[in-house]
Amino acid sequence: MANNHLLLGCLVTPLIGAIFALVFYRSNRVQRSVGVLCGFAAWLFCLALLVQVHDRGVQTYALGNWQPPYGIVLVADTLGGLFAFMVTTVMIFGLLYTFHSRDNCMRYPAFVPLFLLMEVGLVGAMLTGDLFSLFVFIELMVLASVSLTAISDDNLGLEAALKYILISSVGTLFLLLGIAAMYVTFGTLNLAGIARIILTGELLSLAPVSVLMLLCAFLLKSAVFPFHFWQPDFHTTAPTPISAMLSSIVVKVGVYGIIRLVTLLYVEEAPALQLWWLSVLGVIGIFFGSLGALRTYNAKRMLAYSTFAQIGFILVGLGWGGAVAMVGAIVYAFNHAFIKSALLMLMGVVASYTKKKTANFEYIQGFGEKLPAGIGWLFLLGGLSLAGIPPLNGFISKLALIQGGVDRADWLNLIIMVAAGILTLMYMVSAWQHIFQKKPNAKTDAAKAEGDSAFAPAALIVICLLLGTALAEPLLQVVTVTVEQIRDPQVYIAAVELLEGGG
Repeated sequence: MANNHLLLGCLVTPLIGAIFALVFYRSNRVQRSVGVLCGFAAWLFCLALLVQVHDRGVQTYALGNWQPPYGIVLVADTLGGLFAFMVTTVMIFGLLYTFHSRDNCMRYPAFVPLFLLMEVGLVGAMLTGDLFSLFVFIELMVLASVSLTAISDDNLGLEAALKYILISSVGTLFLLLGIAAMYVTFGTLNLAGIARIILTGELLSLAPVSVLMLLCAFLLKSAVFPFHFWQPDFHTTAPTPISAMLSSIVVKVGVYGIIRLVTLLYVEEAPALQLWWLSVLGVIGIFFGSLGALRTYNAKRMLAYSTFAQIGFILVGLGWGGAVAMVGAIVYAFNHAFIKSALLMLMGVVASYTKKKTANFEYIQGFGEKLPAGIGWLFLLGGLSLAGIPPLNGFISKLALIQGGVDRADWLNLIIMVAAGILTLMYMVSAWQHIFQKKPNAKTDAAKAEGDSAFAPAALIVICLLLGTALAEPLLQVVTVTVEQIRDPQVYIAAVELLEGGG
């Protein structure tokens, strides 16, 4: 459907929320209420959009009524709709977490507006049909998340933010060089227009350069080895709701970009790109992340290293490239967003009860006995889900990926993935035992009477349970439709061509 206003609503709602939050800068509670309400409204728009995409096909909207290739067009196929829905769902719980958080940085007038602007960047990146606007949305997301980390209560927050902005500048350079090469080569930055030209089979000199630049940019945004080294510091020192967003949905922007590269722009080159780049980097990331998580000194840092491994699983699935493997990779990306955000928020709750506001293992050994009842079991459920134990959604993710590996008969990588799943179980259970089963020692920090509320992470754990049981089949059906659609670039191209023709 051309000019579907739901696409505009998904973007404009959090933007309006950011503006209103600035208007009410004197009242932190009003700001947070505005944030939650606008976040929920954006979620409703994304849900309605996903339903329409599923029922009626690709939806489009020409901004300012300027038709492509001259104007910027928003495009929602099932992949973009599903990822936008994932982003807005997790963002609601991040905003809910701020209500009962005692971090000083969340009282700053700029906190909620920046949080909502980060959502604008994330949703926009998933729904844009133009490469340059993709760059703009990604940079908006980066600037908002860097600013939110810089004002963290952690003394190392500013240092981590500076590290990331410097590394991100490299990713920005790659992205801009890729966009420039695309424009010189194809004369347009419209994704559908580029895909249409590529499908003609015409040999274009700068096409390999552009795909390499874009791939490097997306790998850096997803913190894939060897572009990973900024991530542990940045994710560990960020305020809890920001850390949860960074490790669960912000890293998915790069994953989304890679999927677009191999299914829309460079379909013919995809097999070589997937085999030699994605599979190898994915396997390295799985082991590097898992071993790093086993040996680190901080629970939030452990979860940050774990993100390397989980992104590695997704890359291996994308590297296999078959329909079954693609289903597994997208299901894994979707489910990981809920698991990881829940676990990081739970660690934020634990740290909020310590005098030092720390998640260092030496200070939280045996700290579980000082926490409200149930937090330990929620953490264990989240850890089991991350490791892929049924009936949680992590099991569905791992099972879907394993089916993709069997379909491709890649037994070596299958064995590696199963072994890495065991490593995940080891470090998550070890962390749970260290915090909630051991006795406190001389270094265990003193406890405060009150800490952050566990409502948001508890609700996310419930969603993980539902996604592993009652909602597992609907999710697999939606993702299967998604993969069928993205494996035929003509579906995406035809929807934008219809918009160009005034349909």
